Amino acid sequence: MVLLFSVSSLLPAQEQNVVVIDPADSPAEIVRKAANVVPSRRQFDWQRQELTAFLHYGVNTYTGREWGDGTESPAVFRPAALDADQWIRELKAAGFKCAILTCKHHDGFCLWPSAYTEHSVKHAPWKDGKGDVVREVSDACRKYGMSFGIYLSPWDRNSKLYGTEAYNDYFVKQLTELLTQYGKVSEVWFDGACGEGANGRKQEYDFVRWYSLIRRLQPDAVIAVMGPDVRWVGTETGRGRETEWSVVPKDNLDPEAIAEHSQKEVLTAPVGDMRGQDLGSRKVIEKAKSLVWYPAEIDVSIRPGWFYHADQDSKVKSPKELMDIYFTSVGMNGVLLLNLPPDKEGRLAKADVESLRGFRRLYDTTFAHNLLSGARVRCRLSDGKASNVIDGDYDTSVRPELKGGKAVFLFRTKRPVTFNVLSVQEDIRRGQRVEAFSLEVKDAGGKWKEVAVGTTVGHKRLLKFPTQTAREVRLTIGQARAVPTLSEIGLYRLVE
Repeated sequence: MVLLFSVSSLLPAQEQNVVVIDPADSPAEIVRKAANVVPSRRQFDWQRQELTAFLHYGVNTYTGREWGDGTESPAVFRPAALDADQWIRELKAAGFKCAILTCKHHDGFCLWPSAYTEHSVKHAPWKDGKGDVVREVSDACRKYGMSFGIYLSPWDRNSKLYGTEAYNDYFVKQLTELLTQYGKVSEVWFDGACGEGANGRKQEYDFVRWYSLIRRLQPDAVIAVMGPDVRWVGTETGRGRETEWSVVPKDNLDPEAIAEHSQKEVLTAPVGDMRGQDLGSRKVIEKAKSLVWYPAEIDVSIRPGWFYHADQDSKVKSPKELMDIYFTSVGMNGVLLLNLPPDKEGRLAKADVESLRGFRRLYDTTFAHNLLSGARVRCRLSDGKASNVIDGDYDTSVRPELKGGKAVFLFRTKRPVTFNVLSVQEDIRRGQRVEAFSLEVKDAGGKWKEVAVGTTVGHKRLLKFPTQTAREVRLTIGQARAVPTLSEIGLYRLVE
């Protein structure tokens, strides 16, 4: 579904995913620095996935709770027909690239036979205590060519160590089990849940130690949400921001650590509250001490709850709702993390599967063919040449010439096309630079009319608008921080 132009090069050595702002830097210099912050390789690979899945499963599935209190008996965990193959098979068919399993939720019950607690599947009746859900999911991911991710709750309401210094050692031991016994891990997901332990104290989490362990044992894994690679978008609605910058201030970075360890290994505690609507505008970054590539993961459950509850079978999001969420997550420069909770049998419920399949049909119908394929395109490129050819190769991109801060792409198709969706992508290996863009169509009277406007692009920006039919369309980059590198301009038709 891509429309591309000329071959882009690999990351220049001087580009990095974090930069320090000098107090003497002018506003223009700060903007220049922001334009050259780029993702690390692991961040780039993560963003390209677009669709990731959460699998909330555990004792809560059988008690009807969302948060367990740690007193649940392992005997309640008794799936009759656990089928991790079905979970991953359906996700793969729907286009998802990674599945993250809740290996341990706040109740402390482990879905693998951890050597460091008795509160696990080894004391469940399922498979006579010989089962390992983590193993079955990781094996299924390998079978279907999907990435595997782990969620390990920092809060453990069962452990008597919680609230003491010894708990961080305990946590590291369990994290080590998950990182060394189940093959490649592509994402490690932490939330910030933190309650009181048996001693009445809240735990002080040793995040930097955890991050260092992950980097050593699974160097390609992104560390998400309460981590240095990926941030939470700020809601659980499946909606990102109309203006979503991946380059944001992160003022707790140590400049000496940056110089010593390089941008790929700067490990700091998670940044503070990032739930505002303006995270990276020129006004915001001018006040920053440092800037970092810190993209948004946008999570939502296919049901009202995160764990399976039979009384929510009629409340599963429809295919159309899932497509809307795709537009407001992936289409707003984020990665969608969609939760699908297995039921008490140990399978994805029928209603969830039907909705997932319906979403995929709608996606394929919409994005199967770029209506600009075969069109003539004119745009003055930054090397002074004019581009008239569209080659459709994903690994190519174009750098338009900016005149007065603007760039214009003019497309003319062989015959009129009907469309209501615009897709624009930047090659984020060159940074996120577009600040404003618009789409116009030429009407039957030969006049141009504006049909869509947007601000940031990043990895992907999708805009819906009233259905248009035209032969000539014009995309204008109205403002950019530097010459952008575009990897797709596409027109599509969504039929709802």
